[in-house]
Amino acid sequence: MSALRETMSTQAALLARLLEDAAPAQRAAERLAGRRVLLVGTGTSWHAAHQGAAFLRRAGLEAWGVQAADAARDDPSAGEGDALVLLSHRGWKWMTSDVLERARARGVPTVVVSGEGTEADLHTSPQETSATFTASHLGALLRLAQLAQALGATLGRLEDVPAAVAAELDGEPAGVAVPARFLQFAGTGINAWTAAEGALKIAEAAFVASEGLSCESTIHGPAAALGADDGLVCLDGGAAPARVDDLVSVVTAHGSAVHRFDRPALGEPLSVFALTAIVQKIALEASEALGTNPDSFGRDLPGREPAWSAIRL
Repeated sequence: MSALRETMSTQAALLARLLEDAAPAQRAAERLAGRRVLLVGTGTSWHAAHQGAAFLRRAGLEAWGVQAADAARDDPSAGEGDALVLLSHRGWKWMTSDVLERARARGVPTVVVSGEGTEADLHTSPQETSATFTASHLGALLRLAQLAQALGATLGRLEDVPAAVAAELDGEPAGVAVPARFLQFAGTGINAWTAAEGALKIAEAAFVASEGLSCESTIHGPAAALGADDGLVCLDGGAAPARVDDLVSVVTAHGSAVHRFDRPALGEPLSVFALTAIVQKIALEASEALGTNPDSFGRDLPGREPAWSAIRL
């Protein structure tokens, strides 16, 4: 069994434990109140940053997701009157660490969301051994939702999230066959970032060429390139089902295999949890179908380890 599969099986229980540990988020929320909030991360954590910003905007804050590489160039950076939420799996990435150090030097209030064993304000999950991070991502989303709720956001019934994630992970296979050429993910509303996460996960776990965008962005360009050798995964939490209908109709006419996942039951903000579990499952199933190692980031393939070891992460 891969470490990825084993880790994914722990996620519902992890989320239930985090729900019982709301006090740290309530304390951390005090640092954000009344400030513009920049949420900074890289890769999966960048996707969480955008979704967390959407949560915080529902509490009336000005909040923006920022890629760590941009924040490291002060484009933008947190300054006077701002607060910083720093998202990281393990707490050691070069650019996120640099952003955090400079924000603290400027006296900016900070909240660090990271895995257990790190110097974080809000811990997410035990450190993962698979390079395809899953539990720490869902844990970060839960922590961000707790922050937003502590600041007055109405997101829905957060207590229903663990059961919804369990239902997805324990249910029938996602059933998304790997296409011959390309797999496009498309999401509506906040789930545009779930689509980006799905594309990242299947690339990391199964080395499948993929892209994840909003449904609208997919209609206005990328959909034109999809054909019989491609696939499309649509994700909707209730934001724009009619627009998904439009995308499905045109891509089906192109001959692409189309897979649609509608999960409005939790409400659109919290639909990210169920739909993230689904895209994780798609990535795991693809890895197992293709026989790839989803835990290695491809470093076990010939010639790759020296190349990756030569660059700073």
